Amino acid sequence: MTESLGESLGLWMVVPFAGMLLSIAVLPLVAGHWFEHARHQAQVAAVFGIPVLVYLVGRFGGEGLELVLRTGEEYVSFIVLLAALFTVSGGIYLTGNLLGTPLSNVAFLLVGAVLANFIGTTGAAMVLIRPLLRANSERKYRTHVVIFAIFVICNVGGLLTPLGDPPLFLGFLRGVDFFWTLRLLPQWAMGVGLTVLVFMVVDTTLYRREPAKMRRADIADYVPLGIAGKVNVLFLAGIIGAVLLSKPLAEVGDFIRFPFVRELAMVAMLILSLKVGPHGTRMANHFSWGPITEVAIVFAGIFAAMIPALAILEARGSELGLTEPWQFFWVTGALSSFLDNAPTYLTFTSTAQGYLGVHGLPALMGTELVANAGASPSAFLAAISTGAVFMGANSYIGNAPNFMVRSIAESSGVKMPSFFGYMAYSAGVLIPIFFVVTLVFFI
Repeated sequence: MTESLGESLGLWMVVPFAGMLLSIAVLPLVAGHWFEHARHQAQVAAVFGIPVLVYLVGRFGGEGLELVLRTGEEYVSFIVLLAALFTVSGGIYLTGNLLGTPLSNVAFLLVGAVLANFIGTTGAAMVLIRPLLRANSERKYRTHVVIFAIFVICNVGGLLTPLGDPPLFLGFLRGVDFFWTLRLLPQWAMGVGLTVLVFMVVDTTLYRREPAKMRRADIADYVPLGIAGKVNVLFLAGIIGAVLLSKPLAEVGDFIRFPFVRELAMVAMLILSLKVGPHGTRMANHFSWGPITEVAIVFAGIFAAMIPALAILEARGSELGLTEPWQFFWVTGALSSFLDNAPTYLTFTSTAQGYLGVHGLPALMGTELVANAGASPSAFLAAISTGAVFMGANSYIGNAPNFMVRSIAESSGVKMPSFFGYMAYSAGVLIPIFFVVTLVFFI
């Protein structure tokens, strides 16, 4: 169905999708105060999204309506998961004040890289960034600590499960097996390992430059780590369980003719967290609904505007000239650096389907060699997944938690680099690591 629709659409139908993504990239930089208001975000989403929906239904009738409704279901599932993880993790507050030593900071990054795969990169960042800042509050050199936290916790670490990063969850919603991403453990280990290794060298060098009085103050302020709001860990487990039980819950939904049984379970965990969990932990975390509201509004526009683009790419993806997994890794990653990595992931999985001559995202899990491609479909899916997740770290706007962490750090007195200053860090640290990943896994 999608393929025939994609062949019927003109390339001009990609314009709303491109306009929506460019708006996300440009408006926060040139009109940040205006764009931070929810009503203005909604206006942008409506301008690019609503005309697409009206056109598809008006021209293609039932076929277009079916595609729109299916996309709407994916949007609801996507937002409910993010909202549940965001809300429940916001009720967990790590108390204490650990030492700001290189060893302690490395432990934060490694724990965050693992935790991101259970509560998402946003959830892990929100739980860990404030205790990480407190641990380093006495240090003179601490900007790099926040930058590497963005690299590892907000991006590279979230590669192993659909819970880790939005593009992987969208892949799961479209049929990729939940545990398929565990096959990316070698890429995850190399990406995280090399990034943390560079951090260890940088942090150790700068730590040695810290004055002796700083170290004494750091030791004097040491308080062991504790966890407030522990009940929310149970609710996080409930969210994870709902995702793992997606298939049986979907069968229940089919039986009662209601497609959102899994999402109701997640909403139940969210409500229980708000009602049963302590309120003080969210106050300590400076919790607000602003970030998830912005994500919900902006992604409504993205999901609507991307329907024609994805259909066209799936039908005619071979015309782009991308033929090798490493090309998909870098092109997906390059766009994920400046646009949102979730629709970028869908864009290039559709492109790969068009090139390989297969239909449906689950077909990209295939391990048999495709003669004309010289590689298996799974090699292309691995390259796209890794590029989307890893290279969201290349700029502040590559992934939603990046800006959130920057804002929290600045409010805590950490001087963060400008947009291009941050990119100088990512170019110097991450790009060489991504070249190594390319040579080892995708060529």
